[in-house]
Amino acid sequence: MATHLDDVLDSARGFLGERISTNASLREQHSHGEDTNPPLLPDAVAFVESTEEAARLLALCDARRVPVVPFGAGTSLEGHVTPVRGGISLDLSRMTRVLEVNEPDMDCRIQAGVTRQQLNAHLRDAGLFFPVDPGSECTIGGMCATRASGTNAVRYGTIRENVLGLTVALADGRVIRTGGRVRKSSTGYDLTRLFIGSEGTLGVITEIQLRLHGIPEAMSAAVCQFPALAGAVETVIAVMQAGIPVARIEFLDEQMMEATIAHAKLEGYAARPTLFFEFHGSEAGVAEQAQMAEALAEEHGGSGFRWASNAEARNRLWKARHDAYWAALAYRPGHRVLTTDAIVPISRLAEAVLGARADIDASGFTAPMVGHVGDGNFHTTIMVPDEPGALERAWALDRRIVSRALALGGSCSGEHGVGIGKREFLEIEHGAESLAVMRSLKTTLDPNGILNPGKMFLN
Repeated sequence: MATHLDDVLDSARGFLGERISTNASLREQHSHGEDTNPPLLPDAVAFVESTEEAARLLALCDARRVPVVPFGAGTSLEGHVTPVRGGISLDLSRMTRVLEVNEPDMDCRIQAGVTRQQLNAHLRDAGLFFPVDPGSECTIGGMCATRASGTNAVRYGTIRENVLGLTVALADGRVIRTGGRVRKSSTGYDLTRLFIGSEGTLGVITEIQLRLHGIPEAMSAAVCQFPALAGAVETVIAVMQAGIPVARIEFLDEQMMEATIAHAKLEGYAARPTLFFEFHGSEAGVAEQAQMAEALAEEHGGSGFRWASNAEARNRLWKARHDAYWAALAYRPGHRVLTTDAIVPISRLAEAVLGARADIDASGFTAPMVGHVGDGNFHTTIMVPDEPGALERAWALDRRIVSRALALGGSCSGEHGVGIGKREFLEIEHGAESLAVMRSLKTTLDPNGILNPGKMFLN
């Protein structure tokens, strides 16, 4: 392995120069994401700036059987970027060019290292925006690789619905372009969707053609609090079944709300189960949607609808929601956070969330809950104390929560992906035959097994 790696490093320095490195601090930075899996050092880190560079490096690594692990912003929560078999961490974070914006057709092409925040700053003057909002400052290439979702998915869809095409560097260095700029096509296999969610195991996504949306004429946000968890969850189900086109509907339980109030210094709120709403559309449409949602919330015990119509107030609310992870860390100093997610059909949301709360209470852990509940997706942030056996007990709690979601017809992950942390659930969710087909696709596209090995599959 060492000799093969040396060969790759020597050849790669010819076109990457100092952008391929064995520096110890760089290797440590690329040894983990934001998860509880043990960090593992890559043998080297390579910073590429174009599709051509990524493809040349992959061809070198494939010929010498050196593993390659794609790396974006390092914000993944299931161990996707951990180099479990060493090799090269392929960092695409310097690929930050917006290659083209087609305003009349409402689409654009970007390099994989562009973040949602960077893209929306670039698009603002055009009256367009990219809506998929996982909360963290992750790269859009990473969002594609993990099939990301987020707070706006209930109205605008996940990353899958907003990608028109991809440029992908394959394991052997070939480069393919999938999809295109049109909104639909009846030709060929849907290779774009094959690579969305493949977590860097089938190819390295280097460029993305994205669907864009017009900035709404009017936006309004509201916060509503409930005396009990059940009322908040039942309100979500009622709003979705009524067909109210909310842009976002987010849930925080009483523990997460307590942490968020302290961390974001939100005044005038209580540590109670809470829903955050946002409505997009015309002035009249937003007002009507809000009135309908407020009436349904009141039927389930909700009270104190507080409105934020100006951009500054809205942004403050959503920053507080997006910072829930950091709020949870501050809530129990000295604890680690095991963050998991699951998703169920909207009609089974109450069973899933209330069941998870019962599991948490029985476990003795503090575990604030938060979720993009408009599409049935919720997250549990298990606070793990620094004591023997605590992490193993936290993983056992995670498995109980996920197993219930699967039993209710859901999925082991609505947006975090599989990586290392959810591999054991894939066969339960998809079945042995489907998993065998996935493995055959992996073998076809990556016969030497160099692309993000140890992820998705248990062996």
